[in-house]
Amino acid sequence: MQFVFGPVPSRRLGQSLGIDPVPLKTCNWNCVYCQLGRTRPVTNARKDYFPPEDILAEIQQTLDTLDPADVDWITFLGSGEPSLYASLGDLIRAVKESTDIPVAVITNGSLLYLPGVRQSLLPADAIMPSLDAGTADLYRKLNRPHPAVYFERYIEGLSAFRAAYSGKLWIEVMLIRDLNDTESALRAIAAHLDTIQPDEVHLSTPTRPPAEPWVQPPDEEGMLRARAILGSKAQVLAPIEGWFDLGEYLNVVDAIIAIITRHPMTEAELLQTLDRWTTGEVTTSLQELTASGRAQVVERYGTHFWSAAPAFYPDKN
Repeated sequence: MQFVFGPVPSRRLGQSLGIDPVPLKTCNWNCVYCQLGRTRPVTNARKDYFPPEDILAEIQQTLDTLDPADVDWITFLGSGEPSLYASLGDLIRAVKESTDIPVAVITNGSLLYLPGVRQSLLPADAIMPSLDAGTADLYRKLNRPHPAVYFERYIEGLSAFRAAYSGKLWIEVMLIRDLNDTESALRAIAAHLDTIQPDEVHLSTPTRPPAEPWVQPPDEEGMLRARAILGSKAQVLAPIEGWFDLGEYLNVVDAIIAIITRHPMTEAELLQTLDRWTTGEVTTSLQELTASGRAQVVERYGTHFWSAAPAFYPDKN
């Protein structure tokens, strides 16, 4: 499968069947914390990066063989920003017509200033945009956006979408130590949340290898401060628990690439996830992938993570 993956465990959505409509790493942000490395280049071009009929065919093939009891949500998310896929709305509507499983979209929210993007997302059951910064200066430092998606336009888009959308609007705040976990930074975010009025606010911390080596999660004091300032709707996301469905993969190499392209993992996590193969088979395959240039090891927080080779980490490449 090229576009559909999982189900995989999600901190917010239980067992999530993922649909990825853009190539790695197609994004209009270059977030310092991104687990997929830096965006090179940052792009704001909306187009069909793959033929819609190819994605729809793979979605339908999966839905025809899927046990709905094994899936909590069908989630559009990208190896970048999914709203850059021009026909995203058509894909969402097609899924809604084919299944009763709820549909979510994980997005940075930067294109919600466009009426067409807002309209395309309305059929989804949950939309999960980001709001990591409450000021233009911090937005540039943390999310490093394309110039076309400047801060005021971004915030206006979130508010306009809330006004039109009747589904679940869950905003994620990725907390970074000494960057947006200070009192002033959190109060600026809280002011925008008061205006936007999301249904929930999800507090997240970087647990996978961030693009920039200096990025650190907040300490306990920072987390407590965030919960206190961001209000009763704010909740800390629990660690991921669940299982990865890898039944479609007949060899361990393809299974590894499918996982680490979207979810960089430690070797211990890979061994646990790939338990249908022996430890020796997994270890040998990782060595082969490194030697062939298809995978790389990235060190963050004193831990080694396996990631897809095209992902760019500046201190590693």
